[in-house]
Amino acid sequence: MASRVHSGITCSVPTVSNRLIEIPPIGRILPHRYPLLLVDRIIEFEPNKRIVGIKHVTHSEPNLGKQRNGSFVIPPTIVMEAVAQVGAVLVLASPENHGRIPYLVGMDRVRNRRVVRAGETLHIEVTVQKLRETMGRMAGLVTVEGETIARGVVIFALGPAPTDGK
Repeated sequence: MASRVHSGITCSVPTVSNRLIEIPPIGRILPHRYPLLLVDRIIEFEPNKRIVGIKHVTHSEPNLGKQRNGSFVIPPTIVMEAVAQVGAVLVLASPENHGRIPYLVGMDRVRNRRVVRAGETLHIEVTVQKLRETMGRMAGLVTVEGETIARGVVIFALGPAPTDGK
């Protein structure tokens, strides 16, 4: 697996069957930017099937909450937003969806097992359940060092690519 850096964002380029799959840097796929970009790296990618992303939770995250015991944690809604963003990378990396705008329509069967603390690394696996031209469903699983943190289904809609007002 090779790794490339573009504009400060690391994007891994996995090989599948000795064939290189080009994945543009995450910042060119997703419309999100810091502090709302919640995907640091893509480590596995199977077009229109499955993707695995990484999110490193640092102490300088703007969306950390402080618990009574003084530890800093990421709210569960932010964890599920990271799942949605990894899924969006999977969908928007397809040539037919390039430039389209993904909309989060809903989440189903979301279960949070424990809080995510600063200093932990999220391993986010997203698998396509149903993918159509304008809508889709994906199952997400978030783990930290093999322990399940959260899981759920993300439902999304794809809007048209924006035009330049012409």
